[in-house]
Amino acid sequence: MSKPKFQTVTGMHDILPQDQAYYEKIQEAAKKVFSFYDFEKIDTPILEDANLFIKSVGENTDIVEKEMFTLKTKGKDSLVLRPEGTASIMRAYLEHGFLSLPQPVRLWYYGPFFRYEKPQAGRYRQFNQFGVEIIGEADPIVDVQTILVMYSVLNDLGLKGLMVKVNSIGDDNCRPLYRKALVKYLREKKSGLCSDCQKRMKVNPLRVLDCKNEKCQEVLSSAPQSVDYLCEGCKKHLKDVLEYLDELKVPYCLDSRLVRGLDYYTRTVFEIESTKAGENTGGVLAGGGRYDNLSKMLGGGETPACGAAAGVERIIAEMKENKARVSFSSVPEIFFAQIGPLAKKKSLPILEDLRKAGIKVGEAFGKDALKAQLGKASRLGSKVVLILGQREALNNMILVRNMQTAKQVEVKQEDIIKEVKNILKEK
Repeated sequence: MSKPKFQTVTGMHDILPQDQAYYEKIQEAAKKVFSFYDFEKIDTPILEDANLFIKSVGENTDIVEKEMFTLKTKGKDSLVLRPEGTASIMRAYLEHGFLSLPQPVRLWYYGPFFRYEKPQAGRYRQFNQFGVEIIGEADPIVDVQTILVMYSVLNDLGLKGLMVKVNSIGDDNCRPLYRKALVKYLREKKSGLCSDCQKRMKVNPLRVLDCKNEKCQEVLSSAPQSVDYLCEGCKKHLKDVLEYLDELKVPYCLDSRLVRGLDYYTRTVFEIESTKAGENTGGVLAGGGRYDNLSKMLGGGETPACGAAAGVERIIAEMKENKARVSFSSVPEIFFAQIGPLAKKKSLPILEDLRKAGIKVGEAFGKDALKAQLGKASRLGSKVVLILGQREALNNMILVRNMQTAKQVEVKQEDIIKEVKNILKEK
């Protein structure tokens, strides 16, 4: 067979019915954890001003330089399909006067994001994320709560071998010293770096630490570590974060090369990965950190904050690898069959009454032959079939057939909900 004329755009994907249960389960698990910790849901627009991300994420980051889907409006506005959630939420926080609310403000989100990057297993150009932001609190316990809620969602989804990687990249007081030491080291090793890292070394040296190139990894094995350059305030902040994690008994390790290379990050950065990832799944499932400077970058005042996000498609790939249990659409134990024009007319009101009573019912109203309808009931595995024929429709009755024994009884239509509920109790 020839390929269809139209197919999904490169990097985009259809979410087919057989995968919907995974998306629903992830959103339900996230909502349950976030609600317990008093997070409120927020939805921001898919389209945002391009400068929002240039100012916050960083002009020299891969997201801004290579990965943003940008468009120009007829009014010459430069807009982008949002590549991440934190900048949008801080924009909303400032725009809607959330500073006047009791602090911290705890928000969570779930939705589609867009990045023009190389498609691969579990990674798409349109992808879904859920995340949390805690805005207006500087205490390190907030960093740990951010880690905890994301870890808890992943754990509740049945994912195994989770490990939290933590680091501190310092703040405006101490990071310049580390940056200077790192640049000096990289200059001496410049010939061993890939072409991208040779460029990053000049404009955003911390991004070099993110490079997965084997040659760069070898060079970085002896690079200066950010924790060795922390000021006293940042040292204490990191110490408190690690002690809180110890109390929680959350598995973690200190990763001195972890930077989460977006410009708005300060102090704590972290990732949660699966140490049992399969060949076709990515290790990092969630990540985030503290971003105390973001509000100021966007024209607001000093506002400490911390947040994290997780990739839904990566989590689904990991759930499938782990064979995590997911409940797909329940099979209707009751099936409704009709025979004849009058019965078909009367079927919809009866079916609607069953729906209002919370009873899941299968049907095949487009078919007239009873044999075809019973065949579908059998394929669905329905245990009971309600049969409404012409005679039953005239007499306000309905037949109830047990599909296992083939026995059937006649019941008044007004009593059908009571009868069905009694049947379901017996099953």
